[in-house]
Amino acid sequence: VYLKALTKVNYFKINNFSNCLIKENAFLCFLRIMTVCNHPSFFSFNVISEKPKLPENYTNETWQKLKEAVEAIQNSTSIRYNLEELYQAVENLCSHKISAKLYKQLRVVCEDHIKAQIDQFREYPFLYSVLFLKKIDKCWQDHCRQMIMIRSIFLFLDRTYVLQNSMLPSIWDMGLELFRFYIISDLKVQSKTIDGILLLIERERSGEAIDRSLLRSLLSMLSDLQIYQDSFEQRFLEETNRLYAAEGQRLMQEREVPEYLHHVNKRLEEEADRVITYLDQSTQKSLIASVEKQLLGEHLTAILQKGLNNLLDENRIQDLSLLYQLFSRVKGGVQVLLQHWIEYIKAFGSTIVINPEKDKTMVQELLDFKDKVDYIIDVCFMKNEKFVNGMKEAFETFINKRPNKPAELIAKYVDSKLRAGNKEATDEELEKMLDKIMIIFRFIYGKDVFEAFYKKDLAKRLLVGKSASVDAEKSMLSKLKHECGAAFTSKLEGMFKDMELSKDIMVQFKQHMQCQNIPGNIELTVNILTMGYWPTYAPMEVHLPPEMVRLQEIFKTFYLGKHSGRKLQWQSTLGHCVLKAEFKEGKKELQVSLFQTLVLLMFNEGEEFSLEDIKLATGIEDGELRRTLQSLACGKARVLTKIPKSKDVEDGDKFSCNDDFKHKLFRIKINQIQMKETVEEQASTTERVFQDRQYQIDAAIVRIMKMRKTLSHNLLVSEVYNQLKFPVKPADLKKRIESLIDRDYMERDKDNPIQYNYVA
Repeated sequence: VYLKALTKVNYFKINNFSNCLIKENAFLCFLRIMTVCNHPSFFSFNVISEKPKLPENYTNETWQKLKEAVEAIQNSTSIRYNLEELYQAVENLCSHKISAKLYKQLRVVCEDHIKAQIDQFREYPFLYSVLFLKKIDKCWQDHCRQMIMIRSIFLFLDRTYVLQNSMLPSIWDMGLELFRFYIISDLKVQSKTIDGILLLIERERSGEAIDRSLLRSLLSMLSDLQIYQDSFEQRFLEETNRLYAAEGQRLMQEREVPEYLHHVNKRLEEEADRVITYLDQSTQKSLIASVEKQLLGEHLTAILQKGLNNLLDENRIQDLSLLYQLFSRVKGGVQVLLQHWIEYIKAFGSTIVINPEKDKTMVQELLDFKDKVDYIIDVCFMKNEKFVNGMKEAFETFINKRPNKPAELIAKYVDSKLRAGNKEATDEELEKMLDKIMIIFRFIYGKDVFEAFYKKDLAKRLLVGKSASVDAEKSMLSKLKHECGAAFTSKLEGMFKDMELSKDIMVQFKQHMQCQNIPGNIELTVNILTMGYWPTYAPMEVHLPPEMVRLQEIFKTFYLGKHSGRKLQWQSTLGHCVLKAEFKEGKKELQVSLFQTLVLLMFNEGEEFSLEDIKLATGIEDGELRRTLQSLACGKARVLTKIPKSKDVEDGDKFSCNDDFKHKLFRIKINQIQMKETVEEQASTTERVFQDRQYQIDAAIVRIMKMRKTLSHNLLVSEVYNQLKFPVKPADLKKRIESLIDRDYMERDKDNPIQYNYVA
């Protein structure tokens, strides 16, 4: 309805209330306001029952105004009419159901204008690519600006008629559709545009500076026109593949691996920046995948073969981090790196273990190598569990390529660190070192070899008083127990118990000596060792001075009086003494072995003795005597003089006391010889381990056969391997089976020679 209202100035006034169409709810609201005022006499209104018609020629005249305004916008000239007036005109036309005609007329005007734009591009087919791109971009920017203004005038049309007709594109989309159809879909224009864009990108990849804002605008245009994927992206990715495939092949030949990796990383960063700056986000995944494939995926093995060993040898942490980071981006990259990582550890570790010349430094080199690979895994490989497990597998493989020797050397290394006089580390550092040793220890198969040598060295440390720290010794024992179980350390723990019991016994013995008032100027200390706990020592009968023999007998009587039924066997090889000596320089105390003591005491009875004289007087075995004399006459502390002078002791050599002996210390340790392992000792320990293994193999076979009664050869071998904790060659296992058959523990089946029966 149309509403006319006359109002009194003093009560209600409506300003600028034009003759216009209002909806029913607005009309009702107006009536409500008037009712509240309670002055019905002051206003009147007439309701026109019929909708008024538009004046004649109103539609044509209004369209001419609108058309003129649209053309002015397209030609960038001034508009004669007020924009609000134009908007109102569109609203009036739409209100009288002329929307469809108005939409078609607007489309025709826009279409004619865009058709005319194509000529400017066809006229310049040979235009320089950048200039051509700028011309296209200007055309696009002008089009967008024009369509925004046109839409603002026809906004009522866009929000009513177009919105209610789902098949019709909005005014903005109509503009895009026309631009796409008449400009960009032209084959020559599209081809030249895409070629120009690709050329600019290629130049930028070559290092040239380009107009990135131009690229951003053009690619945004392609995206808005919905032809980005079909017209540009496919060709762009093909060009990218071609470029980086050639670049990868060339640079792999020309550059070293670190330089190549940094180049690849730079290229990836550049392409990621292009996506952010001017490419569509949808291109990112395919683009980065293309670069990764051509520069990395195609060269994974070649990169590792060419440079991984050098990077690891030189400990190039940053380059290794970059290598892992880049390989993580490529499918299968980490797996290939893992395989080469394992092979490197096996190869490098084998050079440490296999070479006998490196035996002296083997354990330290293994520890250093383990520290190095741990650091690389933590820092470079992001603590990847696969690399940790691969490292463990590789260490276990190479460290057991040389059976038994690594276990022996690890035991000796621990001995060197736990021995008194080791000033290399604090208690805390020593504890950390023992933890590292245990990690290496886990990898070795021959743990029984370690036990044998460790037990031998521990015995020397305890008996000769060379242990640096009881706490450190017990800490190591605790670690071994945790790693291998109580059975592994039971004998070692027994050794410590013996030492503690021996202290108690010696307190009692000293009290006994005082009570009995036994004279003597020698202080005797005895360690009582349980035979099953300690290493086996070959007995050596030597000629002791009468005073020592008397003291031994007194202690023997005392001990057996308390522990009847036991048997004592004196072990002279690990005995040690403190001798008081007098030289021209003054008095000294010499800490020496029992054998050194017997030799030195002879010079109280005479001035010069030959090797043969000393051998006859002391009863010391020839090889042991030569080592003893060498330590006294050829070492650092030369308390004896040898004639003739030489490094080795030969038959006929003569020895005399060195009265001119000088030393800055009052107490001088010369019994280091006791701590040194002889070739015979090493061979004896190894042989003992071999014998123990044979007993363990025999016991395992008999135990299995007793339980199973009948078993084939292959099944028996398999079960024996499962029970044994050390490696055994099949040939050695077969010998043990034959030995048990000979000793009637088992027999071959008469009908089936590869099957065994247990003999009860």
